[in-house]
Amino acid sequence: MSDIRIRPAEPSDDRALADLNRRTWSPVHEVVPAPAPDAPFFDESHPADDVLVAEREGRVIGYVRLVRPYRDLASGAHVRQIQGLAVDPDERRRGVARALVDAACDWAVRQGARRVTLRVLGGNTPARRLYEAAGFTVEGVLPGEFFLDGRYVDDVLMGRTVQ
Repeated sequence: MSDIRIRPAEPSDDRALADLNRRTWSPVHEVVPAPAPDAPFFDESHPADDVLVAEREGRVIGYVRLVRPYRDLASGAHVRQIQGLAVDPDERRRGVARALVDAACDWAVRQGARRVTLRVLGGNTPARRLYEAAGFTVEGVLPGEFFLDGRYVDDVLMGRTVQ
């Protein structure tokens, strides 16, 4: 793990992140269609400012997107939400995802947040285990919230206090 660097994303990371996003897309963890081959990673709704990147020897191997879900509400300014996490398939099971989740929680604290939340599909057992190991607990379940790949899938809401 010591050779992994986690840093804020830069606009120049767009191509590497878009490629990683395409290679890791799966109906097991995504509710949106697969990204188009030429789709950028960053856009007006998904700026580089919301992303941390994991890299090894200068190569992007993962990312986590952490957003303010209630951007226009002062009453929700203390909440951040993980809205994307991906690790290069060749780098999995090496602690990269956990390092990204931990870094996102630390980053949330530095932004003044008290809570970090996320949503994960019910059948995504590896992700649920990762988040539970990082201190997240299930705070709610929306049964059959999505129809994906021919079946109804639960949306699991998880959260944790970070301050």
